[in-house]
Amino acid sequence: MPTTAPEWHEPRSLEEALALRAEHGDEATVVAGGSFLGIVINQKLLAPTRLLALRRVDELDYIEAGDGMLRLGAMATHRSVERHGVVRESWPALAFTFSVVASPRVRNQATVGGVVADADYASDPPSMLTALRARVVARSVRGEREIPMEEFILGHYATTLKEDELVTELRIPQSSGPSVYRKFRSRSSEDRPCVSVAVARDNGDLKVVAGAVADRPQYYPELCAIADGDRITTELATEIGRRYAEAIEPLSDSRGSRRYRKRVIAVEVRRALEELRDD
Repeated sequence: MPTTAPEWHEPRSLEEALALRAEHGDEATVVAGGSFLGIVINQKLLAPTRLLALRRVDELDYIEAGDGMLRLGAMATHRSVERHGVVRESWPALAFTFSVVASPRVRNQATVGGVVADADYASDPPSMLTALRARVVARSVRGEREIPMEEFILGHYATTLKEDELVTELRIPQSSGPSVYRKFRSRSSEDRPCVSVAVARDNGDLKVVAGAVADRPQYYPELCAIADGDRITTELATEIGRRYAEAIEPLSDSRGSRRYRKRVIAVEVRRALEELRDD
């Protein structure tokens, strides 16, 4: 572990932040809200030598909607998303998902860009963002690219971000159908999920995503295709839940064993689909 404090960089514009990112690459650990980063540093899992703080880059703090698209700046907080009137009205499941992350104190600090860039398997938003067909906008001094959320997270704390890129925005299209997020906690009400399930239907196309059970959100298009635009019945919801539980090889941690998670996956997928049917 280093004995000196890490070098601190605090750009005041996105242009300056991208230049610093290009100069230092992965040697500079990006600080957004810092809620997750603080944990891993305190646990001595990470010992950064440089920190690139984005808190003064006001260009990244916004929530905008128009033409059926929601745009969340990377520095928008969880709390601002959950309380935003347009998000609550037109993307209610997304607002709900952000509202059940930890506690208000954490949500006032944690950011949209941070939660996707951290690629923490037990975070709530990634599974819902995947179900809603969100796209991550990554920028560098070389330009900008969009990455589908289901392709962005590669595994535990690993993403497709290049070493000179920053997450600058999330783009979430408005679905024509309903969406639902369920979070099963095995311990306290503020705990991270043992199993989470996000489901969304858009023009009859069903998307079911299980989170907190493996190194990345779990989505099986071939199992979702069983619905094939049909009305969701209890029998169909049960069958899809059973097949998801069979297909996923869950991890074991303090919130639940592999065997326990398989049982919960089947139940929570069924319940989420039944809620979707009721909507």
